[in-house]
Amino acid sequence: MNFTEIAQRVLEIEARELQQSAATLGEEINRAVDLISGIKGKLIITGVGKSGLVGSKMAATFASTGTSSFFLHPTEALHGDLGMIGKEDGVLAISYSGESEELTKILPHIKRFDIPLIAMAKEENTTLGKYADVLIPIKVTQEACPLGVAPTSSTTLTMALGDALAVCMMEKRGFRKEDFASFHPGGSLGKMLFVKIKDLMRTKNLPVVTPDTPLKDTIVVMSEGRLGNVLIADNGKLTGVLSDGDLRRALMKEDFSLDAKASAYATHNPKYITDENMLASDALKIIEENKLQHLVITDEAHHIKGILHIHDLIEAGIK
Repeated sequence: MNFTEIAQRVLEIEARELQQSAATLGEEINRAVDLISGIKGKLIITGVGKSGLVGSKMAATFASTGTSSFFLHPTEALHGDLGMIGKEDGVLAISYSGESEELTKILPHIKRFDIPLIAMAKEENTTLGKYADVLIPIKVTQEACPLGVAPTSSTTLTMALGDALAVCMMEKRGFRKEDFASFHPGGSLGKMLFVKIKDLMRTKNLPVVTPDTPLKDTIVVMSEGRLGNVLIADNGKLTGVLSDGDLRRALMKEDFSLDAKASAYATHNPKYITDENMLASDALKIIEENKLQHLVITDEAHHIKGILHIHDLIEAGIK
């Protein structure tokens, strides 16, 4: 049995269902976006079984992209948690059949308080569809399951429609990268979008020498600095960088001398930046693209403010 072919067939079936839904998607998305935009409270998502699992993911996506949201299980709602739904909230209910018993039991209570209801179901002529103010159809012609019974294509489509709705809300609200960073202060996403150069750059005990410093003294400063380089500054202004690579190349020269000035073997046009508020992830790109070990940070007048080493970025988890 070739499982690669089976896996490919599953992906092809589900991809086809997504494309078919994209081609037939209509005004219901605009209506859903308008309804959610008018909610003063939270968007509460509910569903049971596989639909509930998809709904939990939807709620997390909405919450992390600027639409306040949480998941409520219909059974728990029937046993007291219905009070978690306020009059200023809205509900997005998911049921492929539109007839899930646990879900349909709470619908009268939702509508009794005139709470806006968006439904995701296979058709309008279902209990859920009839209660809904807006119905986003989940129409699939084939489940990827070979028995045609396990929710596969339908759950994939439901999740994709949830993503599409969340992205529409991001566009509606003008949700920016900076907004996303504020919702993800931890983890790799937060570090990529939130941590700036000034948060990681070294500003104290920098290995700095003057252009006239003898090379033998410069090597001592380089060793003590443990950054693999020395910054050369004239009255605090960056004029060059002497790296361990520069030093190794200098050793190969016939006229090499430890009594020579540090500036004699330094790189006089080092890469530097003046924006300490640049994202650390963007600084890493500059370091990688230019095959550097570090970036020097200066002010507009070239006075040295700090240094950002690639090891600092790696240790901080910046990718």
